[in-house]
Amino acid sequence: MGNSVVSETVFFSVVIPTYNRKPILEKCLRALETQQLNNVETLHATSLQGYEIVLVDDGSTDGTLEWLETHKTEFPHVRTFKQDHQGPAAARNLGVEQAHGDTIIFIDSDLVVTENFLQAHADALVQGQKELRSDRFFTYGAVINTCNFEHPTSEPYKLTDFSAAFFATGNIAIPKHWLEKAGLFDTRFQLYGWEDLELGVRLKQLGLKLIKCPAAVGYHWHPPFSLEQIPRLIDKEIQRGRMGVLFYQKHPSWEVRMMIQMTWLHRLLWGILSLNGTLNERTMAPLLQWLISIGKPQWALEIARIFLNWYNVKGVYEAYAEVR
Repeated sequence: MGNSVVSETVFFSVVIPTYNRKPILEKCLRALETQQLNNVETLHATSLQGYEIVLVDDGSTDGTLEWLETHKTEFPHVRTFKQDHQGPAAARNLGVEQAHGDTIIFIDSDLVVTENFLQAHADALVQGQKELRSDRFFTYGAVINTCNFEHPTSEPYKLTDFSAAFFATGNIAIPKHWLEKAGLFDTRFQLYGWEDLELGVRLKQLGLKLIKCPAAVGYHWHPPFSLEQIPRLIDKEIQRGRMGVLFYQKHPSWEVRMMIQMTWLHRLLWGILSLNGTLNERTMAPLLQWLISIGKPQWALEIARIFLNWYNVKGVYEAYAEVR
């Protein structure tokens, strides 16, 4: 593509799907309302013409919409839309369709960003345009996981925060027309997982490149790990397995098989590490609880991933057997 929507000035539509996330959503929106934007006169800096926040409520039952209506004067950039609970793929599609900006930023409603977040994406987009002489790319910011609700942005970067994903919607800026050309998100991904990475495969087929933007930092909040979360986490892994099979049906490649853990290598790895399922949520509960009690919930979660990945691999193969 010879021409481009990326220029020296940028207008963003920040698309956020949300479902029963009211407490952390408030922090997410307040951080976006306090963005520090450079002026046109600022030397060597990209000017942000402005931005909007396109919030799509995916059928929340926790009073999210009522709270937003009561506090709407505090969030002048927010435009709110609602739908019945259909999942994040449909919610993001609605957000893109309603967006006024030529450039879309995707974040999740449990992400709290720094004050230079939008400006960092804007600068990276214009720099990428200059280097590639095209807008056939997107920028990918940094995501740091934290369970610190009071001060989420105080969390340091950890090795476990590294991601090799090509297109993950936790922190991405992309020209809107490429999303439309790729066909937006596949709304058949109604369970947990893979709808963003599947769209990423289609974007890669269109020739888009990833440009990392480490200055655009978002802090992904989740509650500290506890044993009470395990049933829900297991269910999410089983859902992820089922959606992984849908991903593979659309793109039957070795690369996708590796991504969804549908290989003999993953079956062998997690089978060995979990002792063929012997190390599970029941047998490992005392160790996990001890780690939590000494203030190491993140360690406990990383150890729990042994049996969580085993459930995921089993879910993949069970779902694949059903569709064959």
